[in-house]
Amino acid sequence: MNDLRAERLQVMLSPEELAAVDDFRFKHRMPTRAAAVRELLKFGLAAADVDAGAGLKSSSFGVFGRGPDGHVQGDPESGNEG
Repeated sequence: MNDLRAERLQVMLSPEELAAVDDFRFKHRMPTRAAAVRELLKFGLAAADVDAGAGLKSSSFGVFGRGPDGHVQGDPESGNEG
């Protein structure tokens, strides 16, 4: 497990909330629900003008990068989109 993600957070969601998370995940081609929740949490914290700390993106931890049309496979920094 990555040392930066040593804490586990359990959240209970209504069926409607879970559907909204899944819709966001699939629309942005994200690999997991956890990645989608992290991204949504970052958006919410930014909207509330809260600095989330390290400034790392979810895409930094997986095989997907964030492109203009959502997440794409590959490294967005190098232009290699898999």
